[in-house]
Amino acid sequence: METTLRGVGVSHGVAIGEVRHMGTAVLEPPAKQIPADEAEREQGRARQAVEAVAADLVARGNLAGGEAQHVLEAQAMMAQDPELIADVDRRIAVGSTAERGVYDAFAAYRALLANAGEYLAGRVADLDDVRNRIVARLLGVPMPGVPDSDEPYVLIARDLAPADTALLDPTLVLGFVTEEGGPTSHSAILARALGVPAVVALPGAGEIAEGTVVAVDGSTGEIFVEPSQEKRAEMESASAARRAALSAVTGPGATSDGHKVPLLANVGGPGDVPAALEAGAEGVGLFRTEFLFLDDSKQAPSEEKQVEAYRAVLEAFPEGRVVVRVLDAGADKPLEFLTPADEPNPALGVRGLRSLLDHPDVLRTQLTALSRAAEGLPVYLEVMAPMVADRADAKAFADACREAGLQAKFGAMVEIPSAALRARSILQEVEFLSLGTNDLAQYTFAADRQVGAVSRLQDPWQPALLDLVALSAEAARAEGKSCGVCGEAASDPLLACVLTGLGVTSLSMGAASIPYVRATLAKHTLAQCGRAASAARAADSADEARLAAQAVLSGE
Repeated sequence: METTLRGVGVSHGVAIGEVRHMGTAVLEPPAKQIPADEAEREQGRARQAVEAVAADLVARGNLAGGEAQHVLEAQAMMAQDPELIADVDRRIAVGSTAERGVYDAFAAYRALLANAGEYLAGRVADLDDVRNRIVARLLGVPMPGVPDSDEPYVLIARDLAPADTALLDPTLVLGFVTEEGGPTSHSAILARALGVPAVVALPGAGEIAEGTVVAVDGSTGEIFVEPSQEKRAEMESASAARRAALSAVTGPGATSDGHKVPLLANVGGPGDVPAALEAGAEGVGLFRTEFLFLDDSKQAPSEEKQVEAYRAVLEAFPEGRVVVRVLDAGADKPLEFLTPADEPNPALGVRGLRSLLDHPDVLRTQLTALSRAAEGLPVYLEVMAPMVADRADAKAFADACREAGLQAKFGAMVEIPSAALRARSILQEVEFLSLGTNDLAQYTFAADRQVGAVSRLQDPWQPALLDLVALSAEAARAEGKSCGVCGEAASDPLLACVLTGLGVTSLSMGAASIPYVRATLAKHTLAQCGRAASAARAADSADEARLAAQAVLSGE
């Protein structure tokens, strides 16, 4: 009998196929004691396993490229963390086996993160994956991961580590469903980059039996278990129509009555550029420069290395717009040379621009590198600061840009409610705003963006979040300046229409989402988008807002 489940749709498309479950996680190794004379040998085994796992993660990253490469390289660094390795050595020295020493050392570090209020829940999931891989190698059992199959299937897992998501084969993995995670988790972002339909935050997904046929709608978040032939035909027809609509609409983003809405790409470095160009991105709306810094958490990359990476992206968009976010370190992206190690709530501490203002040499080097990278290029360079709280922050950033001789527009990200509420004040110091809806939702609702249990509050359709977007867009309009969205909200085609109706002037997203957004915008007038936006803001919940906007845009 057909049954319907609902999670959070995070990557567009439809997948219909048999369920395959993720491989079983590594079992806890036995806590047996070893003789003292075996300690050195066990320490050597542990170190070899750590290095092998780190090398495997780096190799996976090189194969995947783009943003996935940066995520996996960060995991490799986690595996080789000197403090963790020293803790493993200490545990082995007092009698633990290599595998038990690794297991217990990682458990202790995991507990430290959990006691910090789970603000680093995303890193906890990555940490667990690294531990499992090292322990599996030491025990001589298969690595936890994607199942082997000769036939295409729908993958179901408790959660997916970046190492698994990055190398999913779209010809075999039709789509995936996870019990945990949120719309802005690593796995969700990588799924969108791969163009694989995905649904997250679906409790009980693991109870669906192996081999069961399911139909996954990555747009609505619906899962149909044992779908009827009618339902399958309906979904396949809708999917085919959607693909036809995507291929029929080309060119710059615009509403059906010609109101231009530039569609830009979010990138993490040069590796993400080919997909952006293929999707027809009109430029870059968010260049996440922190991935360049995460290659080595102990020191900032040299000015020359930064110039090389920035210029590779800038050259790809001649006469296009490229918006660069300066280093956003802290919270779930700590850097030893920049961020405090003992903050009780890292997401509420010295993060983003706050870190850079405490280390002006790091900011100055990055701004100088950006200036050099843009020399002689016709690109329209814009540079923005993350985590701007007020006018004083905006002024400090603009002053730093001018002192570095940067010939570019200076902007501020709106990720903190205070910035949205006082947007007009901030715009006295900078030339544009960019809404980071992922963090703006996190701080508006006190809901960690990596914790699936609060995914309801991370939903960008929340009317309170739309109110803050509207405030920012209205302030920019009053000042004659631009206000874009570079958070994951822009990747939802229906929500893109609402954002346009709220007055947002550009939309930036993962490259795979651009065709969907372009095609949906092209079907509606600016006035329809405005009415949909008003209807969504008048609702009392995210679900009601989505339905209200849908009703307006479908003419109901």
